[in-house]
Amino acid sequence: MRLFVGLSIPDTVAQQFMLLQGGVPGARWQSREQLHLTLRFIGEVDGRDARAIDDALAGIDVPAFQLQFHGVGQFGNKQPHTLWAAARPNEMLDHLARKVDAAIRRVGQPQDAHKFTPHVTLARLKHPQLDKVREWLVAHALSTSAEFTVDSFCLYSSKMTSDGSIYRIEQGYSLKGYDDGEIGD
Repeated sequence: MRLFVGLSIPDTVAQQFMLLQGGVPGARWQSREQLHLTLRFIGEVDGRDARAIDDALAGIDVPAFQLQFHGVGQFGNKQPHTLWAAARPNEMLDHLARKVDAAIRRVGQPQDAHKFTPHVTLARLKHPQLDKVREWLVAHALSTSAEFTVDSFCLYSSKMTSDGSIYRIEQGYSLKGYDDGEIGD
């Protein structure tokens, strides 16, 4: 199984992201089902390791928090390959990402090679027109999503297809304060 840990995006925010999709010829825009925020990529694991990861993630105790997206960006400076929406700086999101990373490393998985950059991928690019990418970045630089409560995170599996990746939630984990309907500290 190819696994990662992430946050699902509420429909109201996903709809806002879908409105940003367009204006870059050749972009492969993400479908609603593909929109998420990756907390930690894991990669290929066997069933035993997947169970150990699930157990480790179930032990994470972090309070629910508010999150919002603001602005857009690109990966690949001279040769852009990804367009994304940025999460506003958020200490609780960073704290959750550190806890997830520590739990995964505790069960023997290697450290993630990428620095945590909280974002939602909106499009994959192949040989884009650089002027169109710049125009899109400028046009959406101040885009801001609705604020929402992060009350859980998920273990996802990923299957590569010719139409892009298909993601499936394998397990969900509630954040503290959401099993009883109250936000904890």
